[in-house]
Amino acid sequence: MRNPWEEISLTDYENHMRLDSVMQLQAMNEMMKGQFCSYPISSVMILGVAGGNGLEHIQKDKLDKVYGVDVNSSYLEETAHRYPDLDGLLECLCINLLNEADKLPKADMIIANLLVEYIGYDCFQCVVRQVVPKYVSCIIQINTEDSWVSDSPYLHVFDRLEQVHHKIEERSLEKIMLEIGFHAIKKNEHKLPNGKKLVQTDFERVR
Repeated sequence: MRNPWEEISLTDYENHMRLDSVMQLQAMNEMMKGQFCSYPISSVMILGVAGGNGLEHIQKDKLDKVYGVDVNSSYLEETAHRYPDLDGLLECLCINLLNEADKLPKADMIIANLLVEYIGYDCFQCVVRQVVPKYVSCIIQINTEDSWVSDSPYLHVFDRLEQVHHKIEERSLEKIMLEIGFHAIKKNEHKLPNGKKLVQTDFERVR
């Protein structure tokens, strides 16, 4: 069965995310600026890179390798097209994390923004174990109501995501990361216009 993310057009996804009533594209772009420059790393892996939102904040003189990972190959093609200046630095990898985590290369840092929700805790642990990063930075969405997809004209584009969506909580995420040797070292929150909020938690490997 195809992953539902393979059937959602990038245009629909980004148009939904940038709506004034949603504002997640803009919020994550701002938060990613800090994610890229907070730690002494030479390689970074962005899981669920989609169309490359935030990649303009990469400082090319400070990184040797950037991996953009997504299950949707057309997203990756658009990312490469949008960022020709990252040619030679950015490597796009079409990988389904649910069953192909063993294909992931090693990297100093993982950035997983609105990603754990679509693979679940167990799979995310497998991904982190495979990549063996020193740092992991996750952004999750905290909902103030039952609906986890914000109302918009694009709402029904996301109907099939129910098949792969998991409810993720801050404390549970910290617990499963501690199980594999990562301590939470930093938090950041960004409130959204519809009552939801984005919560960033950064982790460092201690064993």
